[in-house]
Amino acid sequence: MTTDVFVEHRSALTGVAYRVLGTASDAEDVVQEAWLRWSRVDHATVDDPRAYLVTVVSRIAVDRLRSARARRESYVGEWLPEPVSALPDGSERAEIADSVEFALLVVLETLSPLERAVFVLREAFQFPYAEIAEIIGREEAATRQLARRARDHVEERRPRFEADPATRRRITERFLAACLEGDLDGITGLLAEDATLVGDGGGRAKAPLRTLHGWSKVGRFLAAVTQPANSRRFLDSIGVDSMADLWSGIVEINGGPAAVIASGDLVLTVIILDIADDRVRNVYMIVNPEKMSRVRLPLSS
Repeated sequence: MTTDVFVEHRSALTGVAYRVLGTASDAEDVVQEAWLRWSRVDHATVDDPRAYLVTVVSRIAVDRLRSARARRESYVGEWLPEPVSALPDGSERAEIADSVEFALLVVLETLSPLERAVFVLREAFQFPYAEIAEIIGREEAATRQLARRARDHVEERRPRFEADPATRRRITERFLAACLEGDLDGITGLLAEDATLVGDGGGRAKAPLRTLHGWSKVGRFLAAVTQPANSRRFLDSIGVDSMADLWSGIVEINGGPAAVIASGDLVLTVIILDIADDRVRNVYMIVNPEKMSRVRLPLSS
């Protein structure tokens, strides 16, 4: 019974933890710690197992996020969430891969840990304010204020007219093709005037240390990195010997299409586009090899 109850709620618990933390590895650690606590508790004292488990996971995740924020201050360059693609076995990873847009995770990074937890519990899981207040240890009125502030903050930073799935895939395919060809006109023709590029190398691979602003800078950077000499330097920085074995294609990541470049089973680059009004608003380029373990390539690759 102890195991069955936990397994019943595991997917939702993983979804809460990933949304709060932005990294699947940390989310899995949080859920594992919640399991250990659940296995030791006197279940006769637990009236609502789901509420109890969500409370445990939320509190552990908020504490872990606070310590993670301190570590990220010394992170080399910009920090981006960890991309996740669903596994074919339908495990709980599908919960985080299919339902959490990457662009939303980026926006959630700008919230405080408590604001983020409240937003996730309210907006993603529809928890009542009274229950959220109990989970985070605040009065209900204060919880409502946190939720309102978080919601307003997120809405200010999300596009008013997001692209539909077919448009996102079409533009992502065109964007990848233009990048691989070093086609500056093709790249800039897809970018919004105020487009940005955020690169995450973490000091492990070459990426811009600061956000690039404007279609011209973003376009020139992307066209330049595909030049043979620059591509060779990038591959050298992550230990790839040959360009002959490179694969590129579109992979569903965090519920949407992403451009992926790989060498064999080694994922080298994940590019996720934030698209609105048929233009690319933000380019998120992850090249840190430590963040690629949850990306799975199609079997056809």
